[in-house]
Parts: sequence; structure tokens; C-alpha cells
Amino acid sequence: MPRSRGAASGFLLILLGVWGAAAPFVGPYLDFAFSPSQEWSAARGWLEVLPGVATVIGGSLLVISRNRVTAMLGGWLTVIAGAWFVVGRAVAGPLALGDVGTPVASTDNQRLLLELSYFHGLGALIVFLGALALGRLSVRSFRDVEYARRPVATVEQPTGVLETDDEAEPRRRHWSTPFGRRGSHAH
Repeated sequence: MPRSRGAASGFLLILLGVWGAAAPFVGPYLDFAFSPSQEWSAARGWLEVLPGVATVIGGSLLVISRNRVTAMLGGWLTVIAGAWFVVGRAVAGPLALGDVGTPVASTDNQRLLLELSYFHGLGALIVFLGALALGRLSVRSFRDVEYARRPVATVEQPTGVLETDDEAEPRRRHWSTPFGRRGSHAH
């Protein structure tokens, strides 16, 4: 598959993941934080840094992968991380993860903006972009077929005859030997 298949959404996911992981560190300097006077807690690691890092890793897999399976793993990782941003605060109490504190805001609109920027809106956007990438990866397009049929370098066969991989008879793989040839039945 072409590397560009998940590149745009992967890049956006990396940016969102960086924000999610860095927000508890940068937010207090911008007066845009949850309890900035509260010292670092494990809850901030579990609820903000971990899903942010997972989103960055998943987005990176989407950007660099040429393998559909690896790219889909990156897509699923971002979807799970985004879902954790959305529901993490609700399940933190029962899981004894702790609390990130209260939003530092003087109005309800500022409080809403903090909640959306740090958790719910960020998570929903990550889930959306991850699902978008998964949808694009799950479909084989004409461009993918053309990419697979592109000419490749010549390969010398044991008989001394040169042929391209496109001219060679395709190998048939058996379910019991997905990584190589099996006896004399393989082509």
C-alpha cells in the first residue's frame, strides 16, 4: 500500500497526541489547566500522558507504515487512546487511578473549554481521525492495485534466465506455510 494512505490523518493524530501528553505540563503556564497548584499525580499520567503518547505512537505508525496491518494497528491504537481520553475520567474513580483536579476557570464557558480541550473534545477528535484512517485502510482502491502492479527490479532465476517479478508466476501459499515454500507444490 502507498505510504501516503494514512499520512494526513496520522500527522494530525501526532499533533493531537503531543497536545494531550503535553497539556498537563504546558497548561499551567498558560493559565489553562486543571489544578496547577496540585503536584504531579499518577492520575495525570494515566489520564493524559499515557493516551497522548499512545496517540503519537499510533499516528507515527500511520505515517511511516507501508504495511496495511501495521497501519491498522496504529489506527486502532489511536481509536483506543481517544476513547480513553473520553471515558478515562469517568472510570478513574472505580479503577483507583486518582483525580486530575478541578478546572481552573472563572466561568462555565472556560470550564467547558478546558474539559473539551483536555479530555472529551480531544478524545472525540482522536477517535474520529483514527476511525477515518481505519476506514481508508480497510478499502483497497485502484491506486493500491496500481501500486502493487508497479514494475520491480529484475531477479535472476537459478536457471540463469532473467525475468521481472511481474512476469514470474505468482507463488501460491498454503495455510500451513505462510512464510515460505512447501515442498514441490509451491511455485
